[in-house]
Amino acid sequence: MSDPHPHTAGAVELRCGGQAVARYEYRPHLARRESPRPYLHPVRTLGGTAVTELRPADHVHHLGVSMAVPDVGGANFWGGRTFVRDRGPVELDNHGRQSHLGWPELREDGFTEEIAWQREGRRLLTERRTVTARALGEDCWALDFATELTNVCGEELSVGSPATNGRPGAGYGGFFWRPPVGPRPPEVFTEDAEGEEAVHGSRAPWLAMATDAWTLVFAGATEDTRGDRWFVRAAEYPGVGSALAWDRRLPLPAGRPVVRRVVTGVADGRLERAAAAEVAARLTGKEAAR
Repeated sequence: MSDPHPHTAGAVELRCGGQAVARYEYRPHLARRESPRPYLHPVRTLGGTAVTELRPADHVHHLGVSMAVPDVGGANFWGGRTFVRDRGPVELDNHGRQSHLGWPELREDGFTEEIAWQREGRRLLTERRTVTARALGEDCWALDFATELTNVCGEELSVGSPATNGRPGAGYGGFFWRPPVGPRPPEVFTEDAEGEEAVHGSRAPWLAMATDAWTLVFAGATEDTRGDRWFVRAAEYPGVGSALAWDRRLPLPAGRPVVRRVVTGVADGRLERAAAAEVAARLTGKEAAR
C-alpha cells in the first residue's frame, strides 16, 4: 500500500490536526530480556510536553505506551523477571517478541497494524492493532488504542499475571502507559475515588493521572475493557494499565479474538475532577464511536 508519511528507521509519526504528537516505533532494537515490542514514545501534549518515558532506570522494560503482557501461556511479553509461585521474581529465558507484519491501513492520524506475538520463532498470537489520534480541544487530544488478540498456535492459551501466579495486587498486563517521573508523584483519581491505594485495582469508567504540567485521562471504550481493573502506580513510579488478568487467568480461545480499547485524553496542565470527567465523556461518547 502507499505510505502517506515517511518511515524513519522503523518508526512512523502520528499527527493530530497536522501537528506531530507521537512517534511509533514498530521495529525497535531492544534486548531479548525487554520483550521487544512496538511502542509509542515520545507521546506529547499539544503544548509539546512529553508524557511518556522510555526504558527508565527503575524498569528498563517499560516502553512508553505499549501492549505488554507478563504471561501468555508461560511466555513473558512484559520484560524483566517472571513471578513464579512460591519462588517470587525469577530470571527466566521465556521472553517473547512482538513482530511487525504489515499495515492494513496507514494514515497521518493513525494506523491499523498486524503483529505476530512469537516465542522462539513460534507464533502464539496474531494482533490487529488500531491506533488513532484525534483533537478534543485547544489543549487536549485523544489517543485511541484498540487491540484484537487472536490465538493462532493451535493449542489452548490463557493470559496470566504475577497476581494470578501468587503475588497479590500485581495483576498488571495489557495496555500500559509509563509517564515520566516528575518532581512529585502525580495525583490519581476516578469519578469517586482519589489516591493510589483507592484507585489501584478499581473498576471505573475512567481514571486520571495529573501533574502541574500534564493530565492523562484513561477511559475504557468497550464493555469488556470497562470490566477490567486499573493497575496504578504513583508513589514508586508513575504508571497506568488496563489489566487483562487481575485475579484470574483470561482464556484465549483458538480463533476467537479478545478485544480491548482504551482511549486516553492527553491534556496540557492540571485538570481537576470535573474537567477530567468532561474529557472522559468526550473520549467514549458518540464522537468516539466506531
